Amino acid sequence: MAKTNKKSKNEPGPSDDTEEVQRPRVGVIARLRTYLLTGILVTAPFGITIYLGWLFIGFVDGKITPLIPPRYNPETYLPFGVPGLGLLVLVIILVIIGWLTPGLLGRLVIRLSERMLSGMPVIRSIYGATKQIVETVMSQQKNAFREVVLFEYPRRGSWALGFITGITEGEVQNITTDDTVNVFLPTTPNPTSGYLLFIPRRELVILDMTVEEGIKMVISGGIVTPPDRRPDEVKKKKFVAAVSDDHPTIPNEPAARITPPKKVS
Repeated sequence: MAKTNKKSKNEPGPSDDTEEVQRPRVGVIARLRTYLLTGILVTAPFGITIYLGWLFIGFVDGKITPLIPPRYNPETYLPFGVPGLGLLVLVIILVIIGWLTPGLLGRLVIRLSERMLSGMPVIRSIYGATKQIVETVMSQQKNAFREVVLFEYPRRGSWALGFITGITEGEVQNITTDDTVNVFLPTTPNPTSGYLLFIPRRELVILDMTVEEGIKMVISGGIVTPPDRRPDEVKKKKFVAAVSDDHPTIPNEPAARITPPKKVS
């Protein structure tokens, strides 16, 4: 009878060799995938910023550079275009306008221009609204978004993140019984668009996070969550009650009431 070769228990078989060969391959693939994702997370913000900046510079150059007389245009004497030339010219023009505006000639030109625009039915409405918006934003730039608030939207028990933009005044407040506040509700991931809501102050919960942290949270869709830097004794307090038909969502205890936002001077 032919002798059969019996393998010892400690002798590695074919399956063991296959496993030993495949394990390093799986580890390398997982490691390369991790490196790839890390590289994307690191380079994506830089790449997107540079790309958008390049598009903006190209757009301004395309509008301003053709207006420069060929005699004064450096591209006339160079075999290549100069990126940012139009943007530089625009900045210089704006600086000159800002320097001339406070003077007698500047005020006279502005007064004549406004008088001419006010005589045009459609143009005067566009100019008036645009001027009011720009002046409001520039004069209140530091206080455009003053505080981050939490409020129920679009239904009871569902919470949204918003930013206080001011105290409600005029007709909206006069016809409303509650003391209301202007709250901007941004959309994700584009916080420049959103909704203007007039919400009673008693229904708002002011958060301790900064406006910048709130904007980052909105842009990331909640992926980037700022840390809770409140004291430990404050963290234990629940300022928002559980959703129930018998109890208000925001408790009426003094600790839960928010302080009214400061009025912009």
